[in-house]
Amino acid sequence: MIVRIEDDLDLSKIADCGQCFRAKQFDDTWRFVTRDQAVYIKRASENEYEARLCNFSENNISEGELWENVWKPYFDLSRSYKDVRSLSKSDPFMAQAAELGKGIRILKQDPFEMLLTFIVSQRKSIPAIKKSVEAMCKRFGRRVETDMEEFYLFPKASDIDTGEASELSECSLGYRLDYIKSAVSMVASGELDLGALEGLSDEALFEALKAVRGVGDKVSNCICLFAYGRTGRAPVDVWIKRMMDEHYNGENPFLAYGDAAGIMQQYIFYFAQQTK
Repeated sequence: MIVRIEDDLDLSKIADCGQCFRAKQFDDTWRFVTRDQAVYIKRASENEYEARLCNFSENNISEGELWENVWKPYFDLSRSYKDVRSLSKSDPFMAQAAELGKGIRILKQDPFEMLLTFIVSQRKSIPAIKKSVEAMCKRFGRRVETDMEEFYLFPKASDIDTGEASELSECSLGYRLDYIKSAVSMVASGELDLGALEGLSDEALFEALKAVRGVGDKVSNCICLFAYGRTGRAPVDVWIKRMMDEHYNGENPFLAYGDAAGIMQQYIFYFAQQTK
């Protein structure tokens, strides 16, 4: 199907800005996957994109419904990122970062995947995170096929919880292994209902996620931002801290941006990665 998107959208930058770890490139096409859905998307003209939707669920849903209900929220297409970028015009460094990061959008991803992914992400490089996440998918996820490839969906908590413990230990998790086991157990048992957290305020959600072993401020903010679309949350890691020290005398610049704080954080994170 052809979809029209007139706002900022750069698939390569989205895939490379540290918020998702299973996007894959095929020449001019990018594949994104969430839960039991995948999309192969490429630019067809200035404001038009060709999107091939793959539905691996048992529900027979039209492409139009899938685009409206899954992929428009996933790519945050109801928000004008052009307007967001304009908020930075009074801050020269933020404006520079926003211009370099033009096209980045905050993805709304599966909460369970983000919980495990960002627990794994602690003190790991992006390539190492991708390796561990892919290992979990291959060992516990469902294998699916398209005319482009064969790959694995992210596993459900029950799939990991009832799987062989030795397989989880082979996913290069290091000291994070016990944290992952604990998080999986909480979700599989129903002790932690990630869907129910959707209705919480930003601060209540942030605190609820920190009840999970291995989830501190940074990881909780990442899950808030990339799973629940709480764009007022701006995670601070070593890259962001360095930018704050170099350009803001150690002060947090995101507090001034309200609901756009997390988007500005992604612009600066991308800037730090690209100029390291």
